[in-house]
Order: sequence, then C-alpha cells, then structure tokens
Amino acid sequence: MHDAPLSTLVIRNIVVAGRRTSVRLEPAMWEALREIARRRRLSLHALVTEIARHRRASSLTAAIRVYIVDFYRAAAAGIMPAQPETPPPAWQRPLPL
Repeated sequence: MHDAPLSTLVIRNIVVAGRRTSVRLEPAMWEALREIARRRRLSLHALVTEIARHRRASSLTAAIRVYIVDFYRAAAAGIMPAQPETPPPAWQRPLPL
C-alpha cells in the first residue's frame, strides 16, 4: 500500500473584506503574493480583498493564482501593474463569452 503524498499546499487565514477565510496555496505562491503586496504597499489582507472584489475565477484561490501570473507577466513585459486609480488590469475584466 502506498502512502498518499503530503500536500505541498500551505493553509493560511486571510481577512477578506472583514471576514476571515482560509486560503491554500503553494509556498512559492504565498511568497509571490507577499512580494506583490510589498511592492504595491498594501497589506496581504488588503491585496487579497482587492483580488476577491474583482475576481472572475471560480474560487478565490484560482483568482489569486491568476492575479500573480498576470502581475508577473506585466512586469516581464515592462508594464507597470495597475494601481487602484487606473483602469482594471486583464485579471479584473470579464471573460468574453
């Protein structure tokens, strides 16, 4: 009998819009999310609240992963990631039907 592999996901409690919830992400994703929050001068809770408010993905975890990918794609392309007062980035726009 084989033992099930241990999950590499890390569960953390986050306060989203004043409500506590648990989010499971890989350690590298948590590190990236913290780095993005630092660069944007936001708390981790504020950043995740922003992501949750504008999410189009089926789950908060999926929305966070998409946000991280879009953030680093924009950085790789030399585009400054959007600040709250600018038009929403691609991850916030509805998908075409």
